[in-house]
Amino acid sequence: MADIPVYKKSPAEFELGKRRAKSAMRNQVMMFSLMIFLTLISFTMVTAFQNDVAGFSKYFIFPMLLLLAAVQVGLQLYYFMHMSEKGHGIPQMFMFTGALLAFTVVLTFFTIVWW
Repeated sequence: MADIPVYKKSPAEFELGKRRAKSAMRNQVMMFSLMIFLTLISFTMVTAFQNDVAGFSKYFIFPMLLLLAAVQVGLQLYYFMHMSEKGHGIPQMFMFTGALLAFTVVLTFFTIVWW
């Protein structure tokens, strides 16, 4: 069986690891709270539209819901899929390139259909 090297951390390294873990957990909880808040805003806007509140037309609600959904997708990819951590540069590049190409294709087809 292979020997596994054991590295004993100094107290300073241990405290640094604890601080980083605490900060990461705080960021996760904050992002989760923000996601819940954005979801509540979305549901409130739809409820206001259904109850005929002045200023909440379908031309305002639909783009705002899409914008909030895009923000949530971006934040979830970045924080909950651990894209904010070190060493995720290549997956980020592929994901952003794919998103850019998908946006370009959709924009191209909309342009072709509308003109």
